[in-house]
Amino acid sequence: MQYMLLIYDCDRPEPGDPGFEEALARVNAFAEECRRRGAFVYGHPLQPESTATTVSVRDGKTLITDGPFAETHEHLGGVYVFDCRDLDEALELAALCPMAEQGSIEVRPVAPVAGLDHRPSA
Repeated sequence: MQYMLLIYDCDRPEPGDPGFEEALARVNAFAEECRRRGAFVYGHPLQPESTATTVSVRDGKTLITDGPFAETHEHLGGVYVFDCRDLDEALELAALCPMAEQGSIEVRPVAPVAGLDHRPSA
């Protein structure tokens, strides 16, 4: 089953910042361990919340707001998707994630929906 790990409230150093190389090495080691286990599907950091734009449609009108969803208390910093044998393995990998040491990682199963076509573009 696939699980999404949503990484919240984790400030990461940028290239050139002190600690960047160490942080990068730790994250790459984590991703390599997940690949070694056959669980890694994909993972990406997100740009800062200041780059977010929120879109909603109400009564047929599109509303565009600069910034993240206003009711969010934490900021979403990145995601991983893993293919795990069960929730226990997904939780184990979340605990190994270096970002869990300063932020929080929400683990949620990906919902299989019959007939849903989310194939990548050709």
